[in-house]
Amino acid sequence: MKKFILGTAMALVMSTAAHAETVGVSMAKFDDNFLTVLRNGMTDYAKTLSGVTLQVEDAQNDVSKQQSQIQNFIASKVDAIIVNPVDTDATTAMSKLAADAGIPLVYVNRQPVNVDTLPDKQAFVASNEQESGTLETKEICRILGGKGKAVVIMGELSNQAARMRTQDVHDVVKTDECKGLEIVEEQTANWDRTQGADLMTNWLSSGIEFDAVISNNDEMAIGAIQALKAAGKDMTKVVVGGVDATQDALAAMQAGDLDVTVFQDAAGQGKGSLDAALKLAKGEKIEKKVYIPFQLVTPENVKDFVTKN
Repeated sequence: MKKFILGTAMALVMSTAAHAETVGVSMAKFDDNFLTVLRNGMTDYAKTLSGVTLQVEDAQNDVSKQQSQIQNFIASKVDAIIVNPVDTDATTAMSKLAADAGIPLVYVNRQPVNVDTLPDKQAFVASNEQESGTLETKEICRILGGKGKAVVIMGELSNQAARMRTQDVHDVVKTDECKGLEIVEEQTANWDRTQGADLMTNWLSSGIEFDAVISNNDEMAIGAIQALKAAGKDMTKVVVGGVDATQDALAAMQAGDLDVTVFQDAAGQGKGSLDAALKLAKGEKIEKKVYIPFQLVTPENVKDFVTKN
């Protein structure tokens, strides 16, 4: 009887070990509002899954550090890897590392440069960036009646999302409805609130006139708002837009300072990337690109989004 019980216990332990999965996660940086929501969405979801352990690392916006983290994950024989890339142009080498080791890899939020040629057992989970900048700019165009001057604040130029969102702006401005919009300045503030504020301060000091601020994300838009208010500008006369619908952005919208943002489901992307990684680890087939839709947020529907990000 004792042998039977012992045997059953050992079988249970072995069964549990067989189903236990460890996923290595390399985030571009922890010190980012949107990416924090994404990371928390992933870790909170993992807590609801039996036998799933996440090993989450901060790449601190350093490509070399991120590559080392991936190599360490491979060395420790994790079951799958999730990467939020520091530099989307550096993903080909990362994909090769994981593919050579036979470990599934999922990119999340930031589109890898090799998205159309990802090896087997690799995928990309995010939202379609063509929607984000397009929704933002079309709404700003509508508010301005199709004409006016705008400044564009770009994210990190090494990041595909920044390049795509900026291209979205230019594509919308080329349409018949919005061809009266003129882009008078366009510079990067690297997704950062402080840099967004500094950039806006420089533009104001240079005497640049504009009717709208089109920012690649909310953090830079909030920085621009802070600089505009510090300079005594009437916020009812400047249209400001961003992307992400972070809690700070929604608060700024409710205060009447931010006019447009675009909801990007950070927690949903985190959950989706972990789902994809676990399926690939089990040998299941999934789509190479998994998109979670963007949604336009305005003062009229802002209350619907307050608890989402």
